[in-house]
Amino acid sequence: MAIHNDLGRRGEEIARDYLLNLGYHIVKMNWRCGRAEVDVIANQDGKLIFVEVKTRTSVHYGQPEEFVDRKRERQLEFASGIYIDRVNHQGEIRFDIIAIVFENKDIYKINHIEDAFWPS
Repeated sequence: MAIHNDLGRRGEEIARDYLLNLGYHIVKMNWRCGRAEVDVIANQDGKLIFVEVKTRTSVHYGQPEEFVDRKRERQLEFASGIYIDRVNHQGEIRFDIIAIVFENKDIYKINHIEDAFWPS
């Protein structure tokens, strides 16, 4: 597996643990629908939260959350719609971004952006 894939998987694990520590229930990790993937699907008090995780080792080219562009948002919207239909979810939903920046091998910062965007 490529180094960037390893970094991404590590970031997803950190995001999962972070959400669990906040009391979220993790429903799915890396849920795929066609070409679209949702990194984390979580539930908090009946609300489904679709989480995009972005992990970087540097902010030289920008903050990780800045790389969630409109195309990626549309992919998440599409995949979430399919998931909602499959599980017949009738409650609220939310789209979050968890941005992780490693300062070194073991030290990182997490920026959790709730309601990062809303479907158009």
